[in-house]
Amino acid sequence: MNITIKSLFYIVFLVISTSFFAQGKLDLGIPKTLSIDGKTLHNNYKLILSNDKDKVVALKTLLKKADKLVKEEIVYSVMDKNQTPPSGDKHDYMSTGPYWWPDPTKPDGLPYIKKDGLRNPTYYDISDSQEIDKVEDATLSLALAYYFTKEEKYANFTSKLLKVWFLNPETRQNPNLNFAQGIPGLNTGRGTGLIETRDLYRVLDAAILIQNSPSWSKEDHLALKKWFSDYLTWMLESPIGQDEAKAKNNHGTFYSEQVIAMALFVDQPEIALKEIEIFKNRMESQLKPDGSQPLELARTKSWGYVNMNMYGYYLIAKLAENVNVSLWNHQISEGKNMKNALEFIMPYLKNEKVWEYEQIQKISYGETIKILKYASRKFNNSEYEEIAKKIDLKSYQSEINELTF
Repeated sequence: MNITIKSLFYIVFLVISTSFFAQGKLDLGIPKTLSIDGKTLHNNYKLILSNDKDKVVALKTLLKKADKLVKEEIVYSVMDKNQTPPSGDKHDYMSTGPYWWPDPTKPDGLPYIKKDGLRNPTYYDISDSQEIDKVEDATLSLALAYYFTKEEKYANFTSKLLKVWFLNPETRQNPNLNFAQGIPGLNTGRGTGLIETRDLYRVLDAAILIQNSPSWSKEDHLALKKWFSDYLTWMLESPIGQDEAKAKNNHGTFYSEQVIAMALFVDQPEIALKEIEIFKNRMESQLKPDGSQPLELARTKSWGYVNMNMYGYYLIAKLAENVNVSLWNHQISEGKNMKNALEFIMPYLKNEKVWEYEQIQKISYGETIKILKYASRKFNNSEYEEIAKKIDLKSYQSEINELTF
């Protein structure tokens, strides 16, 4: 009998998974994740047990990545950067404005001037923004690996990453962004910098997924909640946080997203509900009746910002389900809803029209795929799913998309 390596993997994985199931070693309950649908995770686990080809391949890919992370044992900390923030405390997060450059008309280049969409390579000289991205990505991948296999090594390293960045006194980040996206010659930090923590929702779900692990105690989880409670307070009360709260474009959207996600995580649903109402007004002001987003269309990377902001809409709608609020079909005035925002770009996805707005870099579809996956389910329209497959099959079939949708 001719058995391929892939077929052998299916057989071995099914036997192992079924054995875990029989012994009660795998928790088949629905996880109370915030941005990921817990029922979907549970269903995907069952599909893996039943040897669903796509889900098993996705898990194999995820475990390969997770095993590499565990083997390499690379951890990240704000203490890794070479620079010291103006506070004198390296525990403070720090970055510079990515689109700001030295003024060639000034001997010292100060103050810097803005070139929208053109990223200054010196932005990467400060490591905090890159490392927090790696923490978000690694912790979610590892936590998902733990959820689907219950192998403690994945929870153990998730725990280690979380403790190093958020909890351990010698390496933790202070719960503020006072010095994010500073502009040389103008300021040391600004509200705009809060966009750099917009993906921390992935860390929240990672912590939730490893809660039943010996590597992540109740005390650890409470300590992480305390960190995010302090950070949420800073977002709501600090001058920099309040400045970002006033932002009209995608920055306002992702301010709301962060407030809602963190409020849910620290068990303050009243704050989440209040911010959801604020977000409704943001969506109303950002959209035209045809679903277009003028503030994002005006950017030099208009496709990217339209999709980025729209993904914020859909992510907030998913988060709002945790407090029994449905935003999927919400509209204040005619046409201003998240479905119409998607319909605005559909002719471009179907190649019926060519994107006529400024876009100085190659169009990508990473966030578009997730938007379409949400839309397919929430609006009960399989066309969205089919379009997603056509425009970027690789992103569509990524392990995270396969296992979380």
